[in-house]
Amino acid sequence: MSGFIAVHTGAGNCVDETKYQRVIKEACVRATDILKNGGSAMDACEAAIMRLENCGNTNAGFGSNLCWDGYVQCDASIMNGNNLHFGACTNVTTVKNPIQLARVICEGQERMLSMERIPPMVMAGQGAERYAEEMGCAMIEPSALISSKAKFSYNHYKSKVAKLTKSSSPSAEGTVTPDTSSALDTVGAVCVDSTGNSAAGCSSGGLLLKVPGRVGQAATYGAGCWATDTDAASVATCTTGNGEYLMKTFLAKEICTDLFTTECAVTSLHKTFKTKFLESPFLPAHQDLYGGALSVIYYPKNGGGEVLWSHTTKSFCVGYMSTQQKMPKVGVN
Repeated sequence: MSGFIAVHTGAGNCVDETKYQRVIKEACVRATDILKNGGSAMDACEAAIMRLENCGNTNAGFGSNLCWDGYVQCDASIMNGNNLHFGACTNVTTVKNPIQLARVICEGQERMLSMERIPPMVMAGQGAERYAEEMGCAMIEPSALISSKAKFSYNHYKSKVAKLTKSSSPSAEGTVTPDTSSALDTVGAVCVDSTGNSAAGCSSGGLLLKVPGRVGQAATYGAGCWATDTDAASVATCTTGNGEYLMKTFLAKEICTDLFTTECAVTSLHKTFKTKFLESPFLPAHQDLYGGALSVIYYPKNGGGEVLWSHTTKSFCVGYMSTQQKMPKVGVN
């Protein structure tokens, strides 16, 4: 096997898939080109997500949902299945590609800082932005991350809240539920390279009208993405949906753990979603639980594997491609 990439543009409801097919294809092609030229799973995963962040139609990077105060605050994370290192950033407003910063932080786990200080695994806000600039990440003005589409959705739902509550308090956010079709959620990618090493990553602008400073699953260890390589298998997962619920259930890690101990990957993913998400005692029993996950499992002994996904929403936009394919496969499920 030379390599494999799978990406998603979020779990949502009643989306117009034509907006996402092109960028999904481009992300897959870009990633497989990297794999064909000897790049690592981390290289390909980062590149695919950067393409999704830059397109303007997804809720990640440029085009992200706006917070209650009208600004973008992005989260992202990436995990290396080979060495189990993880890096994440949250509440960044001036980093063009949050996944790039997450990758830099992840790579920093390989070495101690001066005087044997432990390197950061998750960085937030202005400190993360200063670090990104120091490390050569592409920087941008906060306003440049705001798309016309995101601004329209913000104004539409902010005015609804104002009419119902006549309040400027962030606590009023819960009185109006934005239509999930107005913007999809977290984007993500899972990848396996020619050596059998895996990587997983995700990036998100978070909930529309979220309280500024809120941290989502895309920056949370065990919730947004997970990747683990063993002699028997390489497994990687990235999630999307209600961030707080994904964090409470450590869904990404749970999915990967269960995939390692099953004879049927499809049955395992279904069972994990049912017992550890939909039926979780940590989540409200009488409320819609929106979630989705994209996973890949690779068996180095026979050179085979599977790509699989599950979601509780009406739609889930995914695409995947191996280095042996001429074109990626894309669909809305």
